[in-house]
Amino acid sequence: MTLRILDATAADASRHLPELGDMLAACVHAGGSLGFMQPLPSEQAVAYWHREVLPELEAGRRCLQVAELEGRWLGSVQILLGMPANQPHRCELAKMMVHPSAWRQGIGRHLLQAALDTARQHGRRLITLDTRQGDASEYLYRSMGFEIGGVIPGYALNADGAAWHATTYMYRQLQEVSAAECSEQAIGRGDHPVSMQS
Repeated sequence: MTLRILDATAADASRHLPELGDMLAACVHAGGSLGFMQPLPSEQAVAYWHREVLPELEAGRRCLQVAELEGRWLGSVQILLGMPANQPHRCELAKMMVHPSAWRQGIGRHLLQAALDTARQHGRRLITLDTRQGDASEYLYRSMGFEIGGVIPGYALNADGAAWHATTYMYRQLQEVSAAECSEQAIGRGDHPVSMQS
């Protein structure tokens, strides 16, 4: 089976809204810490992509990369580019998720590598994120060069509402980029699919 990591446009995402909504709802149902509570109705999951993600993609303030396996979108990661004016060198990695049916196939690692490449292409030299302390994702990030900036206890509820969890803030330095290069960065590059073996 061949895994492809795609740079998705707003038009691409619009055509795959039901699939994206199903992926988000399935991850929340499986206990993923993505800012939503169980149960997450499918229409609410689709509305998130439609109302919050698509406009940002269209405006060039966000990148969306998806993992496609055998024609299905089974994973995604977002790179937030719309930073404050005094942080043109930084971006944030947000809501990386893999459909539970495709866990333990290395998809998250491929998505993360693609996100790092995209950050570099946009002239960013610092990428930050937060993740639930102790999650498998935290170990993945550390294995790919992210460092822990700090931990905030009792930061958010688990998806089932049963307990509070701590959140780990992490960062990774990328290549050095001058302030001038940051201000001249290109936004809205085209798709560059990468074929990989799952």
